[in-house]
Amino acid sequence: MTKYDKVFNSPKTSEESLSPEEAVAAIATVTAIADESIEDVDAESLAGILWEFEVFEEYSEDEIAEIVERLLAIAEEEGIGPLFNVAKVSLSEELVLDGFAAGVIVLLDDELAIPKSKQAYLKKLQAALELEDEEAEEIIKEVIAAFKEAEEEYADDEDETVVIEDFSEQTYQSPLGNFAVPIPVDPQQGGRIQSQEGVVGFSDDIGTLLRIDYYPFPLEQLEELESVGQEEYLQTILVDKYVPQAIFANVPDASVEYTEYLADTLRGAYYVLIDMPKGSTISKQENNGTAMRLDAYRGLLTFISGEFLYIVSSQHSFINGETPDSLEEEAEDIKESILEFVETIEFN
Repeated sequence: MTKYDKVFNSPKTSEESLSPEEAVAAIATVTAIADESIEDVDAESLAGILWEFEVFEEYSEDEIAEIVERLLAIAEEEGIGPLFNVAKVSLSEELVLDGFAAGVIVLLDDELAIPKSKQAYLKKLQAALELEDEEAEEIIKEVIAAFKEAEEEYADDEDETVVIEDFSEQTYQSPLGNFAVPIPVDPQQGGRIQSQEGVVGFSDDIGTLLRIDYYPFPLEQLEELESVGQEEYLQTILVDKYVPQAIFANVPDASVEYTEYLADTLRGAYYVLIDMPKGSTISKQENNGTAMRLDAYRGLLTFISGEFLYIVSSQHSFINGETPDSLEEEAEDIKESILEFVETIEFN
């Protein structure tokens, strides 16, 4: 009996029915748990990966997360072999390549390569989906190329950032004139101000990160806000749009761990806490000379003030082996630090 017989050689199939899109998600789910226990799979992180697929463009990330939770429940109750079998028969011909691509993405490591320990699984997945070597290689190359392109675009954005070293003014003025804020970092501690269109970040060498993203709030959005309500509107902006694009795209293992609507704060604000393994803006030097980003929690608060929508964020990086407090304590502490910072901002 080989290692992956339980996946690819099970005689059983699930009684559950899957749509072709759910079948793609099922292959990603099976791949994620093939070498792990079901408890080790983070549904929200996996949903964040799948959300990037064109196949799921009509789905919100919450909907994808619900699909993944359902698939994990099937795997736990019936086994991953039955789940894979029902996924295979549920895949439409048009989505077979997407199913394979979903498996590839889950297996990619930080160097955008398939680890040797995972190559045997990928070969068996290829055979099970009846793909030729050339087809499989092309999909692998396309997936890796897409990730590299995303990283290059992120690097290009970084290149457009202006680093402000003159702290003599003591106050940062938004180029659009919509807010001013006392500079919260000290140049003696490596304080930096990084600014580009629509965003300013304040950071230093001791772990501080305070960032303000701001977007003109178009009047046509008022109708949507009034239709769905402020809580759902802000949640969609933050959880379904900003977090996947700004965080999940750059920290694949990041996950939303806490959400809260603050009805009485800033006339309504939405707060989330993100767990960001190796996603801090601070790095430590490894023994081999390479720089490794630290683990961090990132809090984000979104609200509307005047004619702008704001997303204000702060992080807690775990330096020198520091371990996090409970999730509730981390969420509360970072939220309070953001709110204290917001109190210093003068909105125009």
